[in-house]
Amino acid sequence: QVQLVESGGGLVQAGGSLRPSCAASQTMYSSFSAAWYRQAPGKERELVARLGGNEGTYYRDSVKGRFAISIDNARRALDLQMNSLKAEDTGMYYCAYRRRANGDYEYWGQGTQVTVSS
Repeated sequence: QVQLVESGGGLVQAGGSLRPSCAASQTMYSSFSAAWYRQAPGKERELVARLGGNEGTYYRDSVKGRFAISIDNARRALDLQMNSLKAEDTGMYYCAYRRRANGDYEYWGQGTQVTVSS
């Protein structure tokens, strides 16, 4: 079992930056897969960025060039550097992890709220 706890969300003005982090109860291996999802009010959850596994690194088009996903094994953390934030980036951000190269994500955090004011 892997426990995931997100932190680092908050309220920021458009154009600003945030760096949510997801602390894991054990080392996350990039040979498996870790990801950040988000869900805005009234909308479905969507994949923001993914690292590792058979699919490799992925960013949804709307965040390419602005967001960067990374694993810091010294801290056992999955980070999401978010720059040039826009109002449409607002939502609850969840980290996810699976201990296999493909398939559904097994482990989820409780989420951290990101609000971007325009």
